Amino acid sequence: MSERQLAAFADKHAWRIPFDTSPRHLAGPGDARHVTHGLATAGWTRTSDPLSAEIVLRSPDHRHSLQFDPQSATSAWWRLRAEPTGTEPGWYAEFGELVPAEILAGLTDALVAPAPAAPADPLPALEAAGWLIDGRGAAVSDPPGCRVERHSEKGDGTVPWREPDRAAWHIEVKDHPGPFAAGPRIWHAWFDGNTPEHLVTAFITTLADSAPLQRGIYDRTAHGVVQKPSPLTPEQVVEAHTTRLAGIRRQARLARRQPEAVTRPATENPARSNARR
Repeated sequence: MSERQLAAFADKHAWRIPFDTSPRHLAGPGDARHVTHGLATAGWTRTSDPLSAEIVLRSPDHRHSLQFDPQSATSAWWRLRAEPTGTEPGWYAEFGELVPAEILAGLTDALVAPAPAAPADPLPALEAAGWLIDGRGAAVSDPPGCRVERHSEKGDGTVPWREPDRAAWHIEVKDHPGPFAAGPRIWHAWFDGNTPEHLVTAFITTLADSAPLQRGIYDRTAHGVVQKPSPLTPEQVVEAHTTRLAGIRRQARLARRQPEAVTRPATENPARSNARR
Protein backbone atom coordinates (compact mmCIF):
# COMPACT_ATOMS: atom_id res chain seq x y z
CA MET A 1 0.00 0.00 0.00
CA SER A 2 1.31 3.44 -0.89
CA GLU A 3 0.59 6.81 0.69
CA ARG A 4 -0.84 7.93 -2.64
CA GLN A 5 -3.41 5.12 -2.62
CA LEU A 6 -4.45 5.89 0.93
CA ALA A 7 -4.72 9.58 0.07
CA ALA A 8 -6.98 8.78 -2.88
CA PHE A 9 -9.31 6.83 -0.58
CA ALA A 10 -9.32 9.69 1.93
CA ASP A 11 -10.02 12.27 -0.79
CA LYS A 12 -13.08 10.35 -1.99
CA HIS A 13 -14.60 9.85 1.44
CA ALA A 14 -13.62 13.13 3.10
CA TRP A 15 -16.37 15.11 1.37
CA ARG A 16 -19.13 12.44 1.56
CA ILE A 17 -21.61 12.62 4.41
CA PRO A 18 -21.96 9.03 5.68
CA PHE A 19 -25.35 7.44 6.15
CA ASP A 20 -26.04 4.39 8.30
CA THR A 21 -27.31 1.82 5.81
CA SER A 22 -29.05 -1.43 6.74
CA PRO A 23 -29.63 -4.29 6.44
CA ARG A 24 -26.13 -5.05 5.29
CA HIS A 25 -27.04 -7.39 2.47
CA LEU A 26 -28.97 -4.59 0.75
CA ALA A 27 -26.33 -1.88 1.21
CA GLY A 28 -24.88 -2.18 -2.30
CA PRO A 29 -21.26 -2.72 -3.33
CA GLY A 30 -19.69 0.26 -1.58
CA ASP A 31 -15.98 0.91 -2.13
CA ALA A 32 -14.06 -2.11 -3.47
CA ARG A 33 -10.92 -0.76 -1.80
CA HIS A 34 -12.17 -2.22 1.48
CA VAL A 35 -11.11 -5.52 -0.12
CA THR A 36 -8.17 -4.56 -2.32
CA HIS A 37 -6.48 -2.28 0.21
CA GLY A 38 -6.65 -5.02 2.83
CA LEU A 39 -4.99 -7.57 0.55
CA ALA A 40 -2.37 -5.10 -0.67
CA THR A 41 -1.50 -4.32 2.96
CA ALA A 42 -0.97 -8.06 3.51
CA GLY A 43 1.51 -8.18 0.63
CA TRP A 44 -0.71 -9.23 -2.27
CA THR A 45 0.35 -7.77 -5.61
CA ARG A 46 -1.54 -6.86 -8.75
CA THR A 47 -0.68 -9.15 -11.67
CA SER A 48 -3.24 -7.83 -14.18
CA ASP A 49 -2.80 -5.04 -16.74
CA PRO A 50 -2.83 -1.72 -14.80
CA LEU A 51 -4.82 -0.13 -17.65
CA SER A 52 -7.50 -2.85 -17.62
CA ALA A 53 -10.78 -2.63 -15.72
CA GLU A 54 -10.07 -6.16 -14.48
CA ILE A 55 -8.04 -6.49 -11.27
CA VAL A 56 -6.17 -9.67 -10.35
CA LEU A 57 -4.34 -9.80 -7.02
CA ARG A 58 -2.06 -12.67 -6.02
CA SER A 59 -0.83 -13.66 -2.58
CA PRO A 60 2.89 -13.58 -1.68
CA ASP A 61 3.07 -17.40 -1.75
CA HIS A 62 1.35 -17.46 -5.19
CA ARG A 63 -1.28 -19.89 -3.93
CA HIS A 64 -4.28 -17.54 -3.69
CA SER A 65 -5.67 -15.13 -6.26
CA LEU A 66 -8.60 -12.73 -6.30
CA GLN A 67 -10.12 -11.56 -9.57
CA PHE A 68 -12.46 -8.59 -9.87
CA ASP A 69 -13.99 -8.32 -13.32
CA PRO A 70 -16.68 -5.62 -13.74
CA GLN A 71 -17.04 -6.65 -17.38
CA SER A 72 -17.82 -10.30 -16.57
CA ALA A 73 -20.38 -11.96 -18.81
CA THR A 74 -21.65 -13.94 -15.80
CA SER A 75 -23.21 -12.83 -12.53
CA ALA A 76 -19.90 -13.40 -10.71
CA TRP A 77 -17.75 -10.27 -10.59
CA TRP A 78 -15.43 -11.49 -7.81
CA ARG A 79 -13.63 -14.86 -7.94
CA LEU A 80 -11.34 -16.17 -5.23
CA ARG A 81 -9.16 -19.23 -5.91
CA ALA A 82 -6.67 -21.32 -4.00
CA GLU A 83 -4.36 -23.70 -5.84
CA PRO A 84 -3.86 -27.19 -4.36
CA THR A 85 -0.69 -27.96 -2.44
CA GLY A 86 0.89 -31.25 -1.47
CA THR A 87 -1.23 -31.31 1.71
CA GLU A 88 -4.31 -29.18 0.98
CA PRO A 89 -6.90 -29.22 -1.82
CA GLY A 90 -7.61 -26.26 -4.02
CA TRP A 91 -10.86 -24.37 -3.59
CA TYR A 92 -12.99 -21.72 -5.27
CA ALA A 93 -15.49 -19.05 -4.22
CA GLU A 94 -17.38 -16.43 -6.20
CA PHE A 95 -19.47 -13.37 -5.45
CA GLY A 96 -22.01 -11.31 -7.37
CA GLU A 97 -21.77 -7.72 -8.53
CA LEU A 98 -23.64 -6.11 -5.62
CA VAL A 99 -21.97 -7.97 -2.74
CA PRO A 100 -21.06 -5.31 -0.16
CA ALA A 101 -17.29 -4.86 -0.14
CA GLU A 102 -17.19 -4.81 3.67
CA ILE A 103 -18.79 -8.29 3.82
CA LEU A 104 -16.33 -9.71 1.30
CA ALA A 105 -13.54 -8.03 3.26
CA GLY A 106 -14.59 -10.03 6.31
CA LEU A 107 -13.50 -13.12 4.39
CA THR A 108 -10.31 -11.70 2.88
CA ASP A 109 -9.22 -10.30 6.26
CA ALA A 110 -9.60 -13.81 7.70
CA LEU A 111 -7.68 -15.28 4.77
CA VAL A 112 -4.55 -13.24 5.49
CA ALA A 113 -4.74 -13.71 9.28
CA PRO A 114 -3.60 -16.80 11.20
CA ALA A 115 -6.20 -19.57 10.88
CA PRO A 116 -8.02 -20.49 14.11
CA ALA A 117 -7.24 -23.82 15.71
CA ALA A 118 -10.90 -24.87 15.75
CA PRO A 119 -13.09 -23.05 13.21
CA ALA A 120 -16.70 -22.50 14.26
CA ASP A 121 -19.80 -23.49 12.32
CA PRO A 122 -21.33 -20.38 10.69
CA LEU A 123 -24.98 -21.16 11.48
CA PRO A 124 -24.86 -20.18 15.20
CA ALA A 125 -23.85 -16.65 14.18
CA LEU A 126 -26.98 -16.41 12.06
CA GLU A 127 -29.19 -17.83 14.81
CA ALA A 128 -27.76 -15.31 17.30
CA ALA A 129 -28.59 -12.52 14.84
CA GLY A 130 -32.24 -13.57 14.75
CA TRP A 131 -32.23 -15.39 11.43
CA LEU A 132 -34.71 -18.22 10.96
CA ILE A 133 -33.09 -21.66 10.53
CA ASP A 134 -35.09 -24.60 9.19
CA GLY A 135 -34.60 -28.30 9.76
CA ARG A 136 -32.30 -28.65 6.76
CA GLY A 137 -29.87 -26.05 8.06
CA ALA A 138 -30.92 -23.24 5.72
CA ALA A 139 -31.11 -19.75 7.26
CA VAL A 140 -33.30 -16.83 6.19
CA SER A 141 -32.85 -13.24 7.30
CA ASP A 142 -35.54 -11.39 9.21
CA PRO A 143 -36.99 -9.45 7.44
CA PRO A 144 -36.59 -11.91 4.53
CA GLY A 145 -34.43 -11.31 1.49
CA CYS A 146 -31.21 -13.19 2.21
CA ARG A 147 -30.89 -16.97 2.34
CA VAL A 148 -27.86 -18.99 3.45
CA GLU A 149 -27.86 -22.69 2.59
CA ARG A 150 -25.43 -25.56 2.93
CA HIS A 151 -25.30 -28.20 0.19
CA SER A 152 -23.65 -31.60 0.27
CA GLU A 153 -21.01 -32.11 -2.42
CA LYS A 154 -19.35 -35.35 -3.42
CA GLY A 155 -15.57 -35.49 -3.41
CA ASP A 156 -13.73 -34.91 -6.65
CA GLY A 157 -13.04 -38.62 -7.07
CA THR A 158 -9.28 -38.53 -6.64
CA VAL A 159 -9.46 -40.58 -3.44
CA PRO A 160 -13.01 -41.99 -3.58
CA TRP A 161 -12.61 -44.51 -0.75
CA ARG A 162 -11.35 -41.91 1.73
CA GLU A 163 -12.90 -38.61 0.78
CA PRO A 164 -16.17 -37.77 2.61
CA ASP A 165 -18.93 -35.58 1.29
CA ARG A 166 -18.12 -31.89 1.53
CA ALA A 167 -20.25 -28.93 2.54
CA ALA A 168 -20.63 -26.24 -0.11
CA TRP A 169 -22.34 -22.98 0.85
CA HIS A 170 -24.66 -20.80 -1.20
CA ILE A 171 -25.86 -17.32 -0.21
CA GLU A 172 -28.53 -15.57 -2.25
CA VAL A 173 -30.04 -12.12 -1.81
CA LYS A 174 -33.29 -11.34 -3.60
CA ASP A 175 -35.48 -8.30 -3.89
CA HIS A 176 -38.43 -8.83 -1.55
CA PRO A 177 -41.24 -6.41 -2.48
CA GLY A 178 -43.81 -8.09 -0.25
CA PRO A 179 -44.26 -10.71 2.50
CA PHE A 180 -45.19 -13.47 0.04
CA ALA A 181 -43.21 -12.42 -3.03
CA ALA A 182 -39.57 -12.78 -4.02
CA GLY A 183 -38.16 -10.67 -6.80
CA PRO A 184 -35.01 -11.02 -8.92
CA ARG A 185 -31.65 -11.93 -7.46
CA ILE A 186 -29.54 -9.00 -6.25
CA TRP A 187 -26.31 -10.84 -5.51
CA HIS A 188 -25.02 -14.25 -4.57
CA ALA A 189 -22.02 -15.94 -2.99
CA TRP A 190 -20.93 -19.53 -3.52
CA PHE A 191 -18.18 -21.50 -1.74
CA ASP A 192 -17.16 -24.92 -3.01
CA GLY A 193 -16.86 -27.83 -0.62
CA ASN A 194 -13.11 -27.41 -0.09
CA THR A 195 -13.30 -23.79 1.07
CA PRO A 196 -11.87 -23.60 4.61
CA GLU A 197 -14.74 -23.41 7.07
CA HIS A 198 -13.30 -20.49 9.01
CA LEU A 199 -13.41 -18.37 5.85
CA VAL A 200 -17.07 -19.21 5.22
CA THR A 201 -17.79 -18.42 8.87
CA ALA A 202 -15.98 -15.08 8.62
CA PHE A 203 -18.06 -14.10 5.58
CA ILE A 204 -21.38 -15.18 7.10
CA THR A 205 -20.62 -13.60 10.49
CA THR A 206 -19.87 -10.27 8.81
CA LEU A 207 -23.05 -10.64 6.75
CA ALA A 208 -25.16 -11.23 9.87
CA ASP A 209 -23.69 -8.32 11.84
CA SER A 210 -26.48 -5.90 12.73
CA ALA A 211 -24.20 -2.86 12.62
CA PRO A 212 -25.02 -0.63 9.62
CA LEU A 213 -22.62 -0.03 6.77
CA GLN A 214 -21.65 3.49 5.72
CA ARG A 215 -22.85 4.74 2.35
CA GLY A 216 -23.23 8.08 0.62
CA ILE A 217 -26.76 9.24 0.02
CA TYR A 218 -26.43 8.67 -3.75
CA ASP A 219 -24.53 5.38 -3.56
CA ARG A 220 -26.02 2.39 -5.32
CA THR A 221 -28.13 0.33 -2.93
CA ALA A 222 -30.88 -2.29 -3.25
CA HIS A 223 -34.62 -1.86 -2.84
CA GLY A 224 -35.76 -1.98 0.79
CA VAL A 225 -32.60 -0.53 2.31
CA VAL A 226 -32.96 1.94 5.19
CA GLN A 227 -30.66 4.96 5.46
CA LYS A 228 -30.33 7.58 8.16
CA PRO A 229 -27.62 10.11 9.00
CA SER A 230 -24.64 8.46 10.66
CA PRO A 231 -23.11 9.67 13.93
CA LEU A 232 -19.73 9.16 12.26
CA THR A 233 -17.96 12.01 10.52
CA PRO A 234 -16.22 11.54 7.16
CA GLU A 235 -12.91 11.82 8.97
CA GLN A 236 -13.87 8.97 11.31
CA VAL A 237 -14.82 6.77 8.34
CA VAL A 238 -11.36 7.29 6.85
CA GLU A 239 -9.69 6.76 10.22
CA ALA A 240 -11.53 3.45 10.70
CA HIS A 241 -10.21 2.31 7.31
CA THR A 242 -6.59 3.12 8.13
CA THR A 243 -6.88 1.56 11.60
CA ARG A 244 -8.22 -1.65 10.06
CA LEU A 245 -5.31 -1.75 7.60
CA ALA A 246 -2.85 -1.41 10.45
CA GLY A 247 -4.48 -4.41 12.15
CA ILE A 248 -4.32 -6.44 8.92
CA ARG A 249 -0.62 -5.66 8.62
CA ARG A 250 -0.02 -7.06 12.11
CA GLN A 251 -2.14 -10.16 11.48
CA ALA A 252 -0.42 -10.87 8.16
CA ARG A 253 2.97 -10.77 9.86
CA LEU A 254 1.77 -13.28 12.44
CA ALA A 255 0.41 -15.54 9.71
CA ARG A 256 3.71 -15.50 7.83
CA ARG A 257 5.50 -16.66 10.98
CA GLN A 258 3.37 -19.78 11.26
CA PRO A 259 5.22 -22.87 9.98
CA GLU A 260 3.72 -24.38 6.87
CA ALA A 261 4.66 -27.67 5.25
CA VAL A 262 4.00 -26.44 1.72
CA THR A 263 3.09 -22.92 0.70
CA ARG A 264 3.41 -22.92 -3.07
CA PRO A 265 0.98 -24.79 -5.31
CA ALA A 266 2.06 -28.35 -6.01
CA THR A 267 0.89 -28.12 -9.60
CA GLU A 268 -1.07 -25.79 -11.75
CA ASN A 269 -4.66 -26.99 -11.77
CA PRO A 270 -6.06 -26.74 -15.30
CA ALA A 271 -9.52 -27.91 -14.28
CA ARG A 272 -10.68 -24.84 -12.48
CA SER A 273 -14.16 -24.64 -11.09
CA ASN A 274 -16.59 -23.22 -13.62
CA ALA A 275 -18.19 -19.93 -12.70
CA ARG A 276 -21.82 -20.44 -11.72
CA ARG A 277 -24.35 -18.21 -13.34
